[in-house]
Amino acid sequence: MDKERLEVSIEDEGKRLDVYLAQRLHDRYSRSQIKHLIERSLVTVSGRQRKPHYLIANGDSVEIVIPELEETTIASEAIPLDIIFEDSDIIVLNKPSGMVVHPAPGNKDHTLVNALLFHTDNKLAHIGSITRPGIVHRLDKEVSGLMVVAKTDSSYLALVDSFKARSITKIYIAFVKGIILQDTGSSEMPIGRAARDRKKMAVRFFNSKEAITRFEVLKRFENYTKLRIRIETGRTHQIRVHMSYMGHPIIGDSKYGGESFSRIALYAAELEFIHPRTGRQVFFKVGMPEELKILDL
Repeated sequence: MDKERLEVSIEDEGKRLDVYLAQRLHDRYSRSQIKHLIERSLVTVSGRQRKPHYLIANGDSVEIVIPELEETTIASEAIPLDIIFEDSDIIVLNKPSGMVVHPAPGNKDHTLVNALLFHTDNKLAHIGSITRPGIVHRLDKEVSGLMVVAKTDSSYLALVDSFKARSITKIYIAFVKGIILQDTGSSEMPIGRAARDRKKMAVRFFNSKEAITRFEVLKRFENYTKLRIRIETGRTHQIRVHMSYMGHPIIGDSKYGGESFSRIALYAAELEFIHPRTGRQVFFKVGMPEELKILDL
């Protein structure tokens, strides 16, 4: 293992330890990675272990032990991808419904990451989780649509910062149960892990995080409604949980009370963000999946 030592100057006195390290090592590590190093007791301040929120002082000596990189065992697989845009920095693609984004227990193969590793010859950003190279955001397995993937570490860091700053616009189209009478609406209910089923999320008022979902009605049918949805936060199952909580679960979403259908009637239709290298605003849009068009007649 390698070690790195930093001497705290008067200009940095009073900063949180994790903030200080994130600023000094921003070209190599994200703040979440640094927090992980601290929690693993791989960071000491003047010889003592400290918490991420510890306030550093002038003259402190911060030592970071850099663990050796783990060998990835993720296999590359020749799975077709619907690439919308690609350059040396990013890939924008249309993920199909039914595809898991990254390997996890029970889903180690046939994921989007397996396909991306083959497509790029293993040239994806590796600064994040070792099982999620290049992945800066996710879509649920059952949800299709636009995603952006980072090919370089610098692009990864820039995109992660953009998501944290909420400067990336994500638009979804959904078909939900019932008739929504108001033309626009929103839900700002916090979301956390469901108490009785840890595989589900739920609106909760403790052990939860802020979640903001805004919608507008595009069309009303006999017993369901087509919505254009913009999310300002990216919580797990956010749209599905909020719509279910409002009494309008997404069609096909059996986990959250939706009526039976061939798939979840939800897809990521638009994606707009600042290109991490050029600084230009870029916009992408995909059409409705074939299997959902029967709902839009």
